[in-house]
Amino acid sequence: MSAAFTRVQIPPKEVYTCADYAALPEGAPYQLIGGKLVMTPSPSTRHQAILRRLGVKMANFVDEKGVGAVYFAPVDVYLQETAVYQPDIAFVSKDRFAIIEAEKINGAPDLVVEILSPSTAYYDLREKFKIYARCGVKEYWIVDPIEKSIELYTGKEGKFIQVARAEETGRVESGVLGGFSIKLEEIFVDAP
Repeated sequence: MSAAFTRVQIPPKEVYTCADYAALPEGAPYQLIGGKLVMTPSPSTRHQAILRRLGVKMANFVDEKGVGAVYFAPVDVYLQETAVYQPDIAFVSKDRFAIIEAEKINGAPDLVVEILSPSTAYYDLREKFKIYARCGVKEYWIVDPIEKSIELYTGKEGKFIQVARAEETGRVESGVLGGFSIKLEEIFVDAP
């Protein structure tokens, strides 16, 4: 950790807010989850390889179609007063670019991808899952490197409904990014 982070003193509070989060130094390894500052360590190289493979394919598709923008962690997504997340991948459609600000995404992206890590899996599957749905994320992908699986959820009336799941082999297709699909064998490769 850099010297800048070791000098930062975060005063203890019962509930932290977006204002507290915004006061952290740039690059501080935290997310604001349920009013708590949760330290999120750097992801593993396997996690990063999966992020790169899936993210590059998604970003290339979005760029070719001209339908929006794709962002990669760490980018702050402000969802509510006690929730600022850094999804692994966030897609914002062109007609919603107003939520993209210089320092953050201020509102729910259209599509969010979270790649499970031992340190964040609980939050990705529970707390963040619920908040993403309530705040209007239209599609949520959960990528599990251990199971080599991808689950797709569609947002409906503040809840997510699972619409697809594939493990080890097969293809999943986005409903939000019409025409974008991915073969699991292309994402879960053992080599770096």
